Amino acid sequence: MKSDIEIAQSIKPHKINEIARTLNLSEDNIELYGKYKAKITNYDTLIKNNAEKINKTPLVLVSAINPTPAGEGKTTTTIGLSDALNKLGKKVVVALREPSLGPVFGVKGGACGGGYAQVIPMEDINLHFTGDFHAIGSANNLISAMLDNHIYQGNVLNIDIDKIIWHRAVDMNDRVLRNITVGQGSEKNGVERKDSYDITVASEIMAVFCLAKDLNDLRDRLGRIIIAYDKNDNPITVNDIKATGAVLALLKDAFKPNLVQTLEGTPAIIHGGPFANIAHGCNSVVATKTALALSDITVTEAGFGADLGAEKFLDIKCRVSNLKPSCVVIVATVRALKHHGYSYLENSGKDVSAYKLDDKKFNLNIENIEALKAGIPNLVQHVDNIKNVYGLPCVVAINAFPTDTENELNIVAEECKKLNVSAVLSEVWAIGSEGGINLAKEVLKQIDENRDLSTFKFTYNLDESIENKINDIAKKIYRASGVIFTENAKKQIETLKKLNLDKLPICIAKTQYSFSDNAKLLGAPKDFEITVRNIKISAGAGFIVALTGDIMTMPGLPKVPSAEKIDVDENGNIVGIF
Repeated sequence: MKSDIEIAQSIKPHKINEIARTLNLSEDNIELYGKYKAKITNYDTLIKNNAEKINKTPLVLVSAINPTPAGEGKTTTTIGLSDALNKLGKKVVVALREPSLGPVFGVKGGACGGGYAQVIPMEDINLHFTGDFHAIGSANNLISAMLDNHIYQGNVLNIDIDKIIWHRAVDMNDRVLRNITVGQGSEKNGVERKDSYDITVASEIMAVFCLAKDLNDLRDRLGRIIIAYDKNDNPITVNDIKATGAVLALLKDAFKPNLVQTLEGTPAIIHGGPFANIAHGCNSVVATKTALALSDITVTEAGFGADLGAEKFLDIKCRVSNLKPSCVVIVATVRALKHHGYSYLENSGKDVSAYKLDDKKFNLNIENIEALKAGIPNLVQHVDNIKNVYGLPCVVAINAFPTDTENELNIVAEECKKLNVSAVLSEVWAIGSEGGINLAKEVLKQIDENRDLSTFKFTYNLDESIENKINDIAKKIYRASGVIFTENAKKQIETLKKLNLDKLPICIAKTQYSFSDNAKLLGAPKDFEITVRNIKISAGAGFIVALTGDIMTMPGLPKVPSAEKIDVDENGNIVGIF
């Protein structure tokens, strides 16, 4: 089997202006970035003129179980489903997030799908693409520079340097930047203070970028960002340091959605990319609405498991955009479910050492019904949340592996049937759209049978207290018994109440590996508590971030980073990205 990048480089793509024409976009409506990438320039007109169509066009959300080292294939399934719907004669656009350089060079490698279900040019998309992330990082750091310059030039705003909450950003996993000191040396270097870096996808600029509905809204949101507090505890915003216009200028072109294609020529809009474990995990509202304006069906995804990406898509993005998914697809693999099962059995005191390959990995290539049944509750809980908490139709996509046995696949299907949900085998990684036809047909069936989405509801009401909203998510989605708020978190909640900023949606930052805030507690744990150690306001994005566990906004590289495998061959081709 060829590697992902070998498959991608073996396909002769359509020129991007040809893809644009299939969407009735003229060359005047796109800006070319070479032959195979473009930005859609008339996105604002498309969204404005197609408001009714956008509300009626079916939107399919793809999510997954909690991720494991075995892999789930959520992006691969999203792309393959789009190709399959296209093959069935539907006019489809897939809307995805842009990959971050952090995971590309870190653990995950490339993030453009896999096998015969990919978006291309995958090397470009995985690396610099059209420069959007560089623009977002520059915008973030311009705010830092102007903030420190304001303090150096006399500090008219009376900013308390111990209450600066704005961090610098770089789109790279670099743990040594988590805690730094700036302004060291002579007075000419500025005021010495402690600072830190976040990865760019964790920057509030990224969240603002992805939730803004147009350039005017982007300007307003940027200006509202709180970056520090003065010595009387009054918030200091980007507007206060007069940086809003310059930041907007850096983001103006990046804000235009990017148009590329799948291996099979399905149009793909890839734009924005906040992580779901530390941010809200969805591509831009502008990209999704542009896709809906141009298609008969739009397929999109949300980051990590449904307890993170889908929860934030539904409770944050859907509130902001007034969108409702017509169907939600939950992706799982038999291998990943067995991994959850082995971990659950081990945590329950059962000896599973005979099935271990090393400290972290289990032998998932052999049939083990006990482990599978112990892991299936993770899938069941995600499905139950979508159907019964949110009131949305749901389909389970079993991403097929050659080692899956008929017994194992039947057990997954039987458990899903108990929830009145279909489990469909997907083979898009191996054979492309042909392997997703059955999944596409089931999705179309769900869309047709559930035209009335009045059953859709949010996990919490905005007018609830911060504590109650967090409790609602923890109890309804995670199935926690309750939430512990540290004294620090309690003080921060009181501050937000005094500032009248407590009636916003909640964005919980937690591990992606578990429903709980403990990365090692796999499966579907019960009777655990979530500890909220920190609360911060993202006033520009328009949500409150609750940090749990030891989740970090600047990841580190693993012992053997994916960057070690990436190179350029003698013909100038990039190799090693998957």
